[in-house]
Amino acid sequence: MTVRMGLIRKKPDWHDEDFRRHWREHHGPLAARLPGLAAYWQNAVTERLQRGIAFARGPWDFDGFSQLTLGARVAGTSPFADGGLADALIADERHFLGGLHIVTAEPTEVIAPPSGPQRARLLKRISLLRRRDGLDEDGFRREWRVHADFVRGMPGVAGYRQNVVTARERVKGQPCDYEALPIDGIVELWFENAATLEAAFGSPQGQRTMAHAQTFLAEITAFAVQEQRVV
Repeated sequence: MTVRMGLIRKKPDWHDEDFRRHWREHHGPLAARLPGLAAYWQNAVTERLQRGIAFARGPWDFDGFSQLTLGARVAGTSPFADGGLADALIADERHFLGGLHIVTAEPTEVIAPPSGPQRARLLKRISLLRRRDGLDEDGFRREWRVHADFVRGMPGVAGYRQNVVTARERVKGQPCDYEALPIDGIVELWFENAATLEAAFGSPQGQRTMAHAQTFLAEITAFAVQEQRVV
């Protein structure tokens, strides 16, 4: 399985609620028609704070993150081969989006979040990671695997997923190099609430986790999101 993640900015003249409603009620059902789609989640940004952590924040500012999980049979092909559907998606994106970058990632479920109503009540945080200068891609991935054990030891973590970025499109449909879109990984974390999140990072285990993060990360750009499953 691979996941195709959209890093989304709304048009400046769209109000937050109008953007979220259109994404949820119009664009979501349209994208759900993509062939071979195993899952599709929308994550609307609700907060842009480095809550619980003192870490350099990157330049990124997004209003939402889409996650389209592709089945194994279509992972190596384009799910956008249907010209009519592709054209409709592009036309709608031009209608309500001011910016859209795409990354393809390989997800690893370190701590599986709960499902159903219990998951819907949780606070979710998505963070974009950039590795330290001088550390290559393999070194980043190796240290991030080690980092997973630190996060496992933190109290109150209800779910934790690592998404290693394997391909990038600064402009949708146009592959780009790392320098054009320097994001190495995307973190998904779930907590009971904001107080639980802050307590987790403030704990001794959390302090050790962030000390390790300093050894291989240059930036962490955190967003609280409200997630919704479409498929």
